[in-house]
Order: sequence, then C-alpha cells, then structure tokens
Amino acid sequence: MTNSKFTNRYLPGSFGTPEFRIVFWAFIYFFSLLASYFMLRPLRDEMGIVNGAANMQWLFTGTFLSMLIVVPIFGYLSSRLRTGSLLLISYIFFTINIVLFYVLFKNGILLHILPIVFFIWLSVFNLFAISLFWSFMVDIFSSTQSKRLFGIISAGGSLGAILGPILAAFLSESFGFESLFLASVGLLLLVILSLSRLLSIQKKQIGLKVKSPINVQNNRLLKKNLLEGIRLVINSSYLRGLSLFILLYTAVSTFLYFEQAHIVERAFESGSDRIRYFSMVDLITNALTIFGQFFLTARIIRKYGLAIVLTSIPVLVGLGFAVLSNYTILTVIAIVLILHRAGNYIFLRPGREILFTISNREEKYKAKNFIDTAVYRGGDSLSGWIFAGLISMGLSLSIIAIIAIPLVAVWAYTGFLLGKKQGASEKQLLLNLKTTK
Repeated sequence: MTNSKFTNRYLPGSFGTPEFRIVFWAFIYFFSLLASYFMLRPLRDEMGIVNGAANMQWLFTGTFLSMLIVVPIFGYLSSRLRTGSLLLISYIFFTINIVLFYVLFKNGILLHILPIVFFIWLSVFNLFAISLFWSFMVDIFSSTQSKRLFGIISAGGSLGAILGPILAAFLSESFGFESLFLASVGLLLLVILSLSRLLSIQKKQIGLKVKSPINVQNNRLLKKNLLEGIRLVINSSYLRGLSLFILLYTAVSTFLYFEQAHIVERAFESGSDRIRYFSMVDLITNALTIFGQFFLTARIIRKYGLAIVLTSIPVLVGLGFAVLSNYTILTVIAIVLILHRAGNYIFLRPGREILFTISNREEKYKAKNFIDTAVYRGGDSLSGWIFAGLISMGLSLSIIAIIAIPLVAVWAYTGFLLGKKQGASEKQLLLNLKTTK
C-alpha cells in the first residue's frame, strides 16, 4: 500500500485542511475532557469516604435521585438545542461549578455537605458531558469519515484517561487536593476552546460532510420514553434477562466498591494517600483497558463467542471474592477491582452492546434507555443499601465477600444464557436473509 493510499484511508487530510483541523480539535477536546474527569475521579472516591464508608449508600441514593431529576430536564433542553450548543452551555456551567467547588473547599465553607454534593455532581458530569461527546462527533462527520478518523480521536481520550490519574496523584500530594479543581478548570477551558473551534468549522461547512440545519432533528438527542421501555422489558424474556444481567453487574460493582471503601478507610489516614491509591487503580485500569480494546476485545469475542466472554469475567470476579473472603487487604481488593473494571471495559460493555444487535429499533432505544438509567442507577442504590444492611447486622467484609459469590454465579449463568440466545438469533437472522435471497 502506498503512502498516499494509507493516508487517504486511515489519516485526516493534509495539514491546514478543514478535515485536519477538525480532527485536531476533536483530539484535543476528547483528550482534555477525559483528563479532566479522570483527574477528579480519585477525588470523588476520596469524598465518598470523608463522611465515613458506612454512609456511602446515601451517596448512591442521592446520585440515583439526581439522575431522575436531571434526565428529564436535559431531555427537554436537548429537544430544543443542537448537541454542540447544548454541550457548550453545559461545559461553561460545569466549569463555573468547579470554580465554586474550589472556592468553598479552599475556604472551608460547608465542609459537612460539600463532599456529598461533589460526589453526586461528578456522576452527573460523567453521564452528560462525556457521553454526549460522541453524539456531537456523529453530527460532524459522515459515516465514511467516522470509520477512518474515530480511531485517531479515541486515541486522544485514551491519552487523557492515562494522564488524568497521574496528575491527580502528583498535584494532590504536591499542592493539596484543591489544586485538582484549578487544573480541571484549565482542562475544561481547553475543552470549551476546542468545542468552539469545532462549531466554527462546522458552521462554515468547508470541505466537510456536515449535516445541514434542515436536518436539525438529526442533530438533536432522541427523547426516549422510559415508561414504554418498562413495558418492552416486561414483555420480553430476553430483555428481562438483559436487565437481570445489568442489575447483577451493578450489585457486584457496588459490593466491590464498598468493600474497597472500608478497606481504604482502614488502611490510610491521610486524604492525599487515599487519592494517590485511587489514582493508581484508575491508571492501571485505564492502561489495561487501552491495551485490551486494541488487542483482545474483537479477537477474543470472535474466537470464543459471546457466551464464553460474558461468563468469563464474572467467573474471575467470583474467584476474586473467594480470595477476598480470606484476605480482606488492600492489595487483594485493588487487584479484584482492577480486574472487574478492566474486564467490563474490554469485554462486558462491548458484549452488552452486541446483545442489543438482535433487538428491534424500538427496543434498542426505549428499552436500552430504561436499562441503562433506571436499572443501572437503581441497582447501584439498592445494592448500596443491601451492603449497608449487612454491615449493620454485624457481618464482616469477609462474610459479605462470601455472600457475593452466589450473586456472581447467577450473573455468570445469566451472561452465558444471553450470549447463547444472541448467537442463535443471529444465526437465524442470517439464515433468513440467505433464504430470502
């Protein structure tokens, strides 16, 4: 393959062309956004422990209730604004919020409630600011361009996900945790600059296959009916199984997160030490995720099939719980949590998306929205209270780890059945297509 053919197929246009500029700014945008988020996430985990690991169920409940309030408001705004404009307003709003957090923490104002507010706030930030990035990218690039250029843009996010935890550990230890807010503001200002440049290029429509204002409805976020999603899930055994799979995943995730909070609270006395630990966990997880997504995801799913993939991670996590039941120490919980998170990003999340490929359009949008919001966040909140209840009964972290093992077994079996069902349905669809031809 000649250099020119390689460039045309895999790289943006020459330096200075509209396509090159838009890829450059999209790269900077995604890099800065994920660096900002992953720099603040260790601080969020620290804030979850500030008021006591035994009270973390309230944080998960607050996050769930906040989602129920914010999602309809955001849906209302998204139906009236272009994705780019909505994002610009959101990032300016979030930047002002972070400045306010810095001022309040720096001056010791409202410290009894501020950690709670920040924990919930960052969860909302993650849901909207980051998830909408790709919605905006789809608005800018044509289908042909997206296949050629999205890998480059994703690399920017990957670098940001690596840099964020490194900055969190260094800045919190050298200058105090308040410095993370200032650094995050700087990165979000770079996000706003990048987004502004992208909107300017999109508006000029020079050499880019952007969508015209006539198709404004395609640029707006699709409003999804949660009540209709509930009906679809109730009436479909496949969607009920998928909901159970997600619910068990959130239960296991919450149990691991709460176990970690209790162990970390016991292991470290200073906040900077805890932030450094959380940063290291995020750094290793993100590095493994990048490697796995590049070299493992497609190959493993293609070679062993979806059923095995959706079973393997729960089985490994179950073994992790077995070890944790005997050794409730920092090293073990860190390894199990990294395995769980990286396994989710590398295999389970792509696997969940594949499960929806045999669903019809209505199920993909309405049922998926219900599962990804109400089931996922509701499962977090419910699992948090179950864990807190077990602690209040006087059960140790070791005993709770043993209790989690049957949950993991059901989770693994559910994943196996779903994978088999998806594979069988996909074969039937292909057979029907051949018969039609």
